[in-house]
Amino acid sequence: MNPTPLYFVWDYNEVDCGFWAEHLEDWLPRRMLDAHTHIMDARFRLQPMTETMRRQYWVNEMLEPIDAPTAERCYRTVFPNRELTCVAFGLPDLDFDLEGGNTYVQQECARRGWYSLAMIQPQWSQDKVAALLDAPGVIGVKPYYSLISLDRETRDRHLEASIFEFLPHHVLEVVNDRHACVTLHVPKAARLGHPDNVREIREIRRRYPNIALVIAHLGRCYTEPHALEALPQFADDPGLFFDSSAVLNPACHRVALQHLGPRRVLYGSDNPIMYLRGRRQYRERTYINRTNYPFHFNHDREPPEVEAGYTLFMYEDLGAIKQACTELGIVAREEIEMIFHSNAAGLIAGIVARKQRAGNSLQPQMDTDRK
Repeated sequence: MNPTPLYFVWDYNEVDCGFWAEHLEDWLPRRMLDAHTHIMDARFRLQPMTETMRRQYWVNEMLEPIDAPTAERCYRTVFPNRELTCVAFGLPDLDFDLEGGNTYVQQECARRGWYSLAMIQPQWSQDKVAALLDAPGVIGVKPYYSLISLDRETRDRHLEASIFEFLPHHVLEVVNDRHACVTLHVPKAARLGHPDNVREIREIRRRYPNIALVIAHLGRCYTEPHALEALPQFADDPGLFFDSSAVLNPACHRVALQHLGPRRVLYGSDNPIMYLRGRRQYRERTYINRTNYPFHFNHDREPPEVEAGYTLFMYEDLGAIKQACTELGIVAREEIEMIFHSNAAGLIAGIVARKQRAGNSLQPQMDTDRK
């Protein structure tokens, strides 16, 4: 087959088509909901990426925005014969116009029947956050520690912040009042298992019980040691959810499904970054990304015949979830559908119903020109 362009430098080729046919076509449910994906139009970038930042962190080398039409086209390519919707939000980067980006994401999602989260800065007022939540199709907020303040030399200036520094109580009060969602990217180099994160997440759950709290990236538990020390601590809270985005390690998915069960895990892609072609390898609490493109971080290349067999990171992720489910005996269609559709759809339906009762229009209106 001729490669089909996807995003940035990536395309969809015969390796990907073969992986889908062999591992995913008969396993994934027909309806899918991606609970964690980013869209943004390049016109909302205020400053170019610096070379210092590009070399500091591998994600920065690929931080090229994907607009909504391109994202929709890519979904059709990588998920053939699937009915797919998503929860989308912008980029957590103050080099972008957050307010303009929020409006763009909200409008583009609403016309496609998708849902969105608003990116927020902790300095924003309750009225401003409430107005964002009242917009059609917006089901919650996406805070991030890099949005505390701008630092063009490092993305990690606020890595060790308290959750409440970038998700302050006055914002939580509004989200709780609206019965809306928070997708939380936890801080700390130690990730979810840091005692402060554990304590503060439990405080949020206690003080703001109406919030649908989703911990992104399984709490940034990309390695098995991180997963083992963190995820079992939340096994006793059935109302706390975790999205699977950007976790390619089957051992981490296995730990999550063992301790949380399939009812509390939401599939998320973290696209467009997971269109990266390659694989991830692990050593204790660290990982290395392998890819076939000459990025700065990709200085230790594998042989060409190995690189030729790379598929998309997002397919590696899906294969890892399948492996974990198989190993744990999670094979019932209903349980697979929970992970990939029902769990997120249920959370969204609850938010939609409550908002409609409050007199706010949440249900996205499909663009009749696109029928």
